Amino acid sequence: MSRRLGTLAATLLAATLAVSGCTGSGDDKDNDSKAADKITYLTAFGAVGRDSFAWVAQEKGYFKEANLDVTINLGKATGENLKALAADQAQFINLDLVGGWITAGKGEYTDFRAIMAVHQQNLVSIVTLEGSGITQPKDLEGKKVGAATGSVNQLLFPAYAKLAGIDVNKVQFVDMQTTQLGAALGSGQVPALSTFLIGQKGIEKACGGKKTVIMPYNTYLSDLYGNGIVTTTKMADENPELAKRFRDAMLKGLKYAIEHPEEAAEILKKAQPAADVTAAIGELTLMTPYVGTGDAIGTLDKARVARAIATLQGAELVKPGMTPESLVDFDIAIQS
Repeated sequence: MSRRLGTLAATLLAATLAVSGCTGSGDDKDNDSKAADKITYLTAFGAVGRDSFAWVAQEKGYFKEANLDVTINLGKATGENLKALAADQAQFINLDLVGGWITAGKGEYTDFRAIMAVHQQNLVSIVTLEGSGITQPKDLEGKKVGAATGSVNQLLFPAYAKLAGIDVNKVQFVDMQTTQLGAALGSGQVPALSTFLIGQKGIEKACGGKKTVIMPYNTYLSDLYGNGIVTTTKMADENPELAKRFRDAMLKGLKYAIEHPEEAAEILKKAQPAADVTAAIGELTLMTPYVGTGDAIGTLDKARVARAIATLQGAELVKPGMTPESLVDFDIAIQS
């Protein structure tokens, strides 16, 4: 073989070895292991400001950084979201934690665990209009109260009523779709609503700009959390690392959304064109104090969960025997 051909053969051999060193079977496995995990997430309810942080996490690349390929679907409140989780239509859902715990305490949909709190205080409130004659909880007696069908607003009312001195038998709840609540109050169909206080601006808009009076449940139920992220016990047990990556990405999205409400509302609008930017900004602004500050954001506290259970048991909303560990996966959740 000539020197020239020998040199060419050596060069080709070196190139071949270099390529095979970059694309060998061992590295193929590494590349495969880096494929993004596909998961589905359900918002708490529809596409509104309080849920915008999920789209923020997607838009800002927080899911991508966590090696997650997330499909965000619109939720339909506590019961429906738990049903979807149980049917494996989603791996993570957002819901009112207390509503979920009441459901679990009744023996329904017990196969889930909370991994992150969105609101450190429960946001359920009585909402009425100025001049309605309802200025304190006791004034609800003999009145109709509009609330979303099967929502935590109705589930939690007996506990609120007991502590606020209301005869629960003298209050009539009227089942409604969430989108009907503001119009029902504005038209006088009902003199009061049980809904989330962060919807105040949207309700006032639906009522022609009339001012509202807010009576939060947390005045009497201070140990209860608001919304939170939950997953199945199977996911928590078998893939806690994935659950932690999702938790961290959502936490980044939540922090960014409350620090930049206008941008978060625009991101929501970009992903969900039917969303109302003004209402979304209003919800984000109103919910910010309830999210917490600094390292407290997203956390779940075992002692508080225990007190919440005691409150719900005292109101006979859940059966005895429930423990914090049956509701929260403290190995995944960030503890305060």
